[in-house]
Amino acid sequence: MGRSQETFNKKEVRNKKEKKRKEKEKKRLARKDNEKKSSLEDMMAYVDENGMISSTPPDPGRKKNFKLEDIDVSIPKKDPSQRNDHQRKGVVTYYDNSKGYGFIKDSDTHERVFVHVHNLLDEIKEGTVVSFLIMPGQRGPTATQVKIVT
Repeated sequence: MGRSQETFNKKEVRNKKEKKRKEKEKKRLARKDNEKKSSLEDMMAYVDENGMISSTPPDPGRKKNFKLEDIDVSIPKKDPSQRNDHQRKGVVTYYDNSKGYGFIKDSDTHERVFVHVHNLLDEIKEGTVVSFLIMPGQRGPTATQVKIVT
């Protein structure tokens, strides 16, 4: 059967759909051609000695050699001479008897160290000079064996 019964509006709609399909096909082919043109060289990026990204390769004459042993990747091992077992001195900056905790300012490092009533050997109050040991606690360093310095 012919398209004699086709109205002008139907012809316009069909032509627009056909035109849209052809444009879509052109775009698809253009994308496909562009993908083939891009090469690995276009995608390469280089990092210079300052950590900046550049599109040019580094100069081989400026290359530096390093020994594998000189590169530190992890946390350095603790030195036995830096143990926290020695007695420290500090001043009680805050202490609440009703709550049973407070803080001591270490005289060497000037850090605030948490202290709990269970770790006290003597009664303390704010402004008292004390000696103590530091142990790791749940939320950071905790003072233990706290006693008043005379």
